[in-house]
This record gives sequence, C-alpha cells and structure tokens, in this order.
Amino acid sequence: MTAEYAKPLPLRTEENAPYINGLKEKQVRLQRCGGCGRFRYPPSQFCPSCLSDEAEWQGVSGRGTVYSFIIVHQLYHPGFREDIPYSVAVVELDEGPRLTANIVGCANDDLRIGMPVQADFFQAAPDAVILKFRPA
Repeated sequence: MTAEYAKPLPLRTEENAPYINGLKEKQVRLQRCGGCGRFRYPPSQFCPSCLSDEAEWQGVSGRGTVYSFIIVHQLYHPGFREDIPYSVAVVELDEGPRLTANIVGCANDDLRIGMPVQADFFQAAPDAVILKFRPA
C-alpha cells in the first residue's frame, strides 16, 4: 500500500458492495443468477440471459484469459503518469463474465490475447483493494 495513492479509487455503492467487500477479502465475488445459474458482471437487478430477478453473490476462481487489451501511452489522469505505458485488459473469467483490469507482472510486449491470468489484489488504501490480473 502506498500512503500517497493518487489514482482514482472504486466507488462503493449499494449495488456493488458485495463485489468491493470481496476484494477486501482477496476474493472475486460476482452475482450468480438464481434462474439460469450464470454469473454476471456488472451487477444488475435482472439477469441478461433469462431476465430472472433472483441472484446471489458467490466467489469465483479469479482465473481467466486475456480477451482483449490496449497499451495506454497517453496521460489521461495525473495519477498514472509514472505507469505510462501501461496495459488495460478485458479478462474473460473461467466462469464467463468479462472484467476490465490492469495486467501486472508481465511486460507489455509479452501480453497476448488468450494468455491465462489469475486475480491479483492491490491494497491501494486502507479501505480500498483494486483487482488486477497477473499471468497464471
């Protein structure tokens, strides 16, 4: 944890609180539909597959593959100045949903679509953990 973390932090809402709380416990938690059993992200009132309004929050493996990525070379926020160039990836979890996160522990030139990754939890502030991924 850095005392002077200058990047934006996730905003905790009533809707995403179980997800944010899971990250604090070093676990990825997603909504699982009570109707069809599919996991979904982002959280929503209705399942995009079957429209059921029944869901429970459950932990998932945190494993997945890089579905897509970009390497950011432009400064969009002053907190990222020291990180440029950095990766932003869409990771397809083994359970199906896709999440957007940074890939760490991997040179940008080595990042590939289809690369297996696993969750990595970064303690950004005393009450804020950010999900990142690293090569599996």
